[in-house]
Amino acid sequence: MQPARIFIVDDHPLVRSGFHQLIAGEPDLSVCCEAGTVAEALEQLAVHDPDLAIVDISLPDGNGLELIKRMRARAPWVRVLVASMHDEDLLAERALRAGAMGYINKQEAAAMVIGAIRQILKGKIYVSEHVTERLRGVADTGEEPHSSPVEFLSNRELEVFDLIGRGLGTGDIAERLHLSVKTIETYRANIKKKLKLRSAAELSRSAIQWSLEGH
Repeated sequence: MQPARIFIVDDHPLVRSGFHQLIAGEPDLSVCCEAGTVAEALEQLAVHDPDLAIVDISLPDGNGLELIKRMRARAPWVRVLVASMHDEDLLAERALRAGAMGYINKQEAAAMVIGAIRQILKGKIYVSEHVTERLRGVADTGEEPHSSPVEFLSNRELEVFDLIGRGLGTGDIAERLHLSVKTIETYRANIKKKLKLRSAAELSRSAIQWSLEGH
């Protein structure tokens, strides 16, 4: 049998190298391509034929959740494993809803990634036991538990929040997301309201702190 073809999407070269080394040591797996941005990922997807993609959430030119949706639309046979530093309570369920089949935290990835890849290639979902119990709780009660106010943000609001945390101004965010400045200002206002922040300075501090925790 040919080794399963793995596509690594992460903006940190050291992270890509780490995943590459782990995968290269497995006879049934191989790395077919890598990318550091959303644009590169879509280009590589068109050229190569991966079986599975490992995708980071925070990318320089876009959001990993939106990338997953675009990848699934273009190549629905490609399975996706998300690897992120962000809190799994916040992003694991969002990743699954976007079309991913698994979620691992980068801090634990070295020990988990090969098992996660193999499980997903078999068509199974891979998440931590904590996330599994959380999803069971939602199914049983119909209520979504929230451990952080950030969980109340929509995917687009979360993307704007992440970009604020990376130091981008309103105009830069509008250009990056191909939206109007007025639309970004509306998102900023909604984020402040949901997170109970009183000023632009508080929003910036909160976003920077969240971004640092996720990287």
